[in-house]
Amino acid sequence: MDRRPIGIFDSGLGGLTVVHELRTQLPRESLVYFGDTARVPYGNKSPDTVRRYAREILEWLLAQDVKMVVVACNTASAHALEDLQTASPVPVEGVVEPGARAAVKASRTHRIAVIGTTGTIQSGAYERAIRGLSKDSQVRSIACPLFVPLVEEGWFDHPAAALIAREYLAPLAGENVDTVVLGCTHYPLLKPLLQNQLGQGMRLIDSAEETAGAVARRLFELHIEAPADNEPLVRFVVSDAASQFEKVGASFLGESVKDVQKQVMGEK
Repeated sequence: MDRRPIGIFDSGLGGLTVVHELRTQLPRESLVYFGDTARVPYGNKSPDTVRRYAREILEWLLAQDVKMVVVACNTASAHALEDLQTASPVPVEGVVEPGARAAVKASRTHRIAVIGTTGTIQSGAYERAIRGLSKDSQVRSIACPLFVPLVEEGWFDHPAAALIAREYLAPLAGENVDTVVLGCTHYPLLKPLLQNQLGQGMRLIDSAEETAGAVARRLFELHIEAPADNEPLVRFVVSDAASQFEKVGASFLGESVKDVQKQVMGEK
């Protein structure tokens, strides 16, 4: 048994969807969440830059004495996961593999679409993961770089969001895709809008639930679950704009987000 917290990080707000699932599935676990709001989005950054950011955050989380790190950012998972796993003395879990697993399980036509940031799509991480699980699957990938800033602004049902979604998703028409992976943890906040654009029969895969399940299994395998009498603590830390994080974060978490701390990367 291990009372130490689990560390979670994302480029901004999106990883709070993973926090929500972790709190649902693992209610005894303490959590430390870091949102890199000063440098969001990661999707338009180079792989080397994303890896550098991820290493900085890993070092900060390790200094918080975490027992596991969850990379709740798809772009960081795509570009930096192996690097972080090599560098970390504690287990590191990503979101790509769980999302791919859920998509393969859900699809009946074996035609799957992945929408994500430019960095995630260009990495090819989801295509490799999906085809590694199902050689029969065909994958259509679409970069949707404007979705993250829309979500960070809280424009979940804004007319501009609907117009942009219509443009991004138009290439899927007539392709017999039955499952779409939301390849960014920001995207679940746009789920009603995306479902409306794609049709009610389309399966939308949010990797947060699968990721929380993977974390639970890993904790059990390593015998580092929190004990039954643990009183969980949850800390939220950002690199900038704490008030905006508190304001919009409630939509991700399903409850108010308070006492957000600020930590600028590069500062102790």
